[in-house]
Amino acid sequence: MHHFSEEMTDLLLDPAIRTWVFVPIVVVTFFVGIVRHYVHLLLVSKKKNELEKVQDTHYLAKARLLRQNGHILSHNDFTMRKQFFVNEQEGYLHSRIQGPSTGPNPLDPAMMTEMLKGNMLNMVPMLVIGGWINWTFSGFVTTRVPFPLTLRFKPMLQRGVNLTSLNAAWVSSASWYFLNVFGLRSIYALVLGGENSAATTMDEQMMGVNPAVQQDPKQVFKAEWEALQITFHKFKL
Repeated sequence: MHHFSEEMTDLLLDPAIRTWVFVPIVVVTFFVGIVRHYVHLLLVSKKKNELEKVQDTHYLAKARLLRQNGHILSHNDFTMRKQFFVNEQEGYLHSRIQGPSTGPNPLDPAMMTEMLKGNMLNMVPMLVIGGWINWTFSGFVTTRVPFPLTLRFKPMLQRGVNLTSLNAAWVSSASWYFLNVFGLRSIYALVLGGENSAATTMDEQMMGVNPAVQQDPKQVFKAEWEALQITFHKFKL
């Protein structure tokens, strides 16, 4: 048994596996992500950022910077900027706290439809490609991780290959596909830009519409207003 284990550890892969299994999985996964991105643009209506929301984001960032770096400003400059945010008559943050709520309604039917479309665009290609790989390349060992791994990594890297004596560093075809699904995000960002649909997972889409993770904008402004209220100036230059 020991001799068998050593023999399985020092596998020599057929170069045809690289040509007909390893590379095709990478290429198919990449182009499916590209197609999913453009289909997402066609089917899912992309909401344009309103000027007011962009303005709020920038002013919140400025308020945080004032709290963090206000000590390098003179007392008058710090007070002037602080009053611009927290003044109870004309302060920017205070006006946003008192103003109408602009938060998205998580129970909006249109939003639920967009969520369903996004989930289908993520789930269907993954099921189809995953099924194709399991059917076509079942039992293939595609590559080896260039560093030693413990046996705990076998379920993650050797999905579909049930060999207890096989070194944990070897990667099966099914596991190679899932590594590509999550590992190609940086490539998608280079090709399609930072905000692309190819690298968006179902969990990230759920985070965008889940009522439990939606934060009331008023609460954000109130928290920043309170934090800036108790921030006092201490000149350090």
